Amino acid sequence: MARVTVITHEHDRFLGKRNLMLRRGSPYLLFDVLEQLKSRGHSVRIQQGPSKTHGADIAVLHVDATTTSADYVDYARGFPFCLNVGAADISKRLISGALITEGDAWQGPVIVKSNLNNQGIPEILLNRRSKRAGKPPPFPHLQAPRPYEVYGSLGEVPDDIFECDDLVVEKFIPETEPDGFAVRFWVFCGERERCTRYVSPNSLVKASQTFRREPVPVPDEMRERRRELAFDYGKFDFVLHEGRAILLDANKTPGRPQNLVKMFAAGASDLADGFEGLIRRAR
Repeated sequence: MARVTVITHEHDRFLGKRNLMLRRGSPYLLFDVLEQLKSRGHSVRIQQGPSKTHGADIAVLHVDATTTSADYVDYARGFPFCLNVGAADISKRLISGALITEGDAWQGPVIVKSNLNNQGIPEILLNRRSKRAGKPPPFPHLQAPRPYEVYGSLGEVPDDIFECDDLVVEKFIPETEPDGFAVRFWVFCGERERCTRYVSPNSLVKASQTFRREPVPVPDEMRERRRELAFDYGKFDFVLHEGRAILLDANKTPGRPQNLVKMFAAGASDLADGFEGLIRRAR
């Protein structure tokens, strides 16, 4: 049996509050995978912030922020094997396959997003908790979040958008359906995976706001991007556009939508199999 350490930010709340049944919950998908691993005899420890010790066989770098600071990465590299140690930056400028610039020839609609994952909300929460703890904010230059904005063409985007380092402009290319719009979500851990196409009435597709789901294969382009971005565990959001798979978002700390908790938990056993495959590889 293996000893597993999960490295989180010192101000992260990987474990939520206990419910009426005195059970722990979590907003993260990894929680369900860890519960499976514990049921199989593995031990799990949550390490909040870097430490001087590396008492585990395998670790997971699970810092819920767009960019993981060097001290966390250096600590993670001290373990015999650490998942996602090479995936320290998931900013849109690094991962997105739909980015366009001010002078691009693209004629279709565009969307303005934060360069940060999840609009920078994880960084905002970490700054708040750090302040309550009497410590300096880990992200002192954080800009206020702004909602996604869709424009009919590149020419409609205000000029100052392109001067903002915290914003990016992408082609707006959801897969269109007669009854809505679709995006594909690929969740993986080691060699185990599931890839699902979600259809929503909203053009900005969220897994929690969909009315139809179907399994789909993983394109070779996405597997190559996963290798390039050094992801052992995570979730990729992508679309098929003009016959090509386009990565829109890469998440190293995927969550569990509240209305889909049971569905996500049901797939945790397979992901735990993938985690055990990584344990064997580490040994």
